[in-house]
Amino acid sequence: MTAIRRFLPGWLSTYAVLYLLFLYLPVIFLPIFSINTAATPKFPLSGVTLHWYEDLPRTPALIDATWNSLIVGISASILSTVLGILAARSITRYRYPGRRAINGLIMAPLVLPEVIVAISMLLVMLQLGLSLSLFTVVLGHVLVCIPYSMTVLTSGFEGFDRSLEEASADLGESAFGTFRRVTLPMVAPAIISSLLVCFTISLDEFIIAFFLTGTEATLPIYIWGQLRFAAKLPGVLALGTLLLFASFVLMTIAEILRRRAARRTQNEGGLYA
Repeated sequence: MTAIRRFLPGWLSTYAVLYLLFLYLPVIFLPIFSINTAATPKFPLSGVTLHWYEDLPRTPALIDATWNSLIVGISASILSTVLGILAARSITRYRYPGRRAINGLIMAPLVLPEVIVAISMLLVMLQLGLSLSLFTVVLGHVLVCIPYSMTVLTSGFEGFDRSLEEASADLGESAFGTFRRVTLPMVAPAIISSLLVCFTISLDEFIIAFFLTGTEATLPIYIWGQLRFAAKLPGVLALGTLLLFASFVLMTIAEILRRRAARRTQNEGGLYA
């Protein structure tokens, strides 16, 4: 038994290292091949160049797709966070019949296959008579992003000290005033984290956009279209590297804000879950 206990930590560490290598090693090749002078991604590299990066701003279709993704990402992150705030406060502050069932339905997109969700939303949009556009893409991304927003915001509301709201009410502040002046500032790091997480997910989302987009392509759709042409592959690798870096930066900032909010609620005596 003692030998097993000694062996287990080392085995788990080896497994963790192998898992991380399997997960991230292919991603490391992306920036390496993006600076290769040859159009074919293979070793050894033919040379080093930034030509593929320099060509990106001179591609009108790419600029249009970038603006479309920014519009969709900002809209989806704001709507998802607003709805997430309302849902998270309802789940954490009130007790009513069906609360757990409602919470489970909100989180359902996390476990449902995205292809099924996308097809279902496409059928609903067509039945409602909506033409496929960036608006339908935003609606689809909101559905996917709300569970992630709920996960972040629920932790923020559960770690919030309710005595601060009670003190505000005792001083004569209305319920809405207390929510605006006390609650929202206290959970602001969780709100900003939710905005960043939702924007990152929307920026990278492909399946929902593939089914719901019209003639205005987002960045993932643009990349998918470029992969059909071998000559476009180096530009796709360069663009993918930039998206990878942007996603990493946004997720890092979101995690820093989440941990800062957790430390603040712990220092103030709140329960962080």
